[in-house]
Amino acid sequence: MDNALAFQKNAASLNDPVAVANGNHTIVVQSWDSHGDYAKSGSIPINVTGGTASAGPTPASNAAYYANIDQMSGWQNCGACAGPGGTGPTVPFSETQNVSSPSMDGKAAHFWIGGSTPYADALWWKQLGANPNASHFAYDLYFYYTNASAPQALEFDINQSVGGSKYIFGTECNVAINQWDVWNTAGAAWVHTGIACPAPPTYTWNHLVWEFERVNGQSHFVSVTLNGKTSYVNRYFNVQPSGVGELNVAFQMDENSKAANYDVWLDKVNLTAW
Repeated sequence: MDNALAFQKNAASLNDPVAVANGNHTIVVQSWDSHGDYAKSGSIPINVTGGTASAGPTPASNAAYYANIDQMSGWQNCGACAGPGGTGPTVPFSETQNVSSPSMDGKAAHFWIGGSTPYADALWWKQLGANPNASHFAYDLYFYYTNASAPQALEFDINQSVGGSKYIFGTECNVAINQWDVWNTAGAAWVHTGIACPAPPTYTWNHLVWEFERVNGQSHFVSVTLNGKTSYVNRYFNVQPSGVGELNVAFQMDENSKAANYDVWLDKVNLTAW
């Protein structure tokens, strides 16, 4: 798509959804057989409208598209640093990439948190390189889990440091109280949005899209779309100072009061930044 790889799969047939931002694009489809011979379509123009990948402004024509982030190498992680004040309990946790099942494209990422300490956390993040010109973001991914009663919360974040400020677009499906929370960076606290987020369905792929922007020196939480239902958040927060330049996506698992161990799989993790 737009002269960059958007999706690939080793299979006898192809019938898969691909996240595409609203707007005009061109796509090319190419296939190879077992002997290395290939067939290739011409350039096909498409115009995407009314999709869930962007609930707010349409991405600019020069938007950066980070595809299949779950398959990228170099993910970082921590346990204790994910707790309150960066000093939470230490528990075992793991990440396994390129898992074939459950998976949508044959290469999902499997995350697990264990131990017996209540309210423990584990955090994973992937640095994508500084992109100081980007101020709008659509974080588009699929997640799958099997135990609806285990998580205290599931967190999905973007972090950008630019111009001496850090913008934390932190979100969590707070299963314990059945609503979405967003992060007040300057106040270092979660804020309830009033938007419902009961435990998402298990044993199926849940499609999540968050849209954010930084505007007038603030983090703006625009909207959240879960399984096709869009809710507009429209919350603004002040930011923190930062001396680095970065852009990353993050995922965090929070254990409940019973320290229930559980697993989550992520697939088709994409970020559009413009």
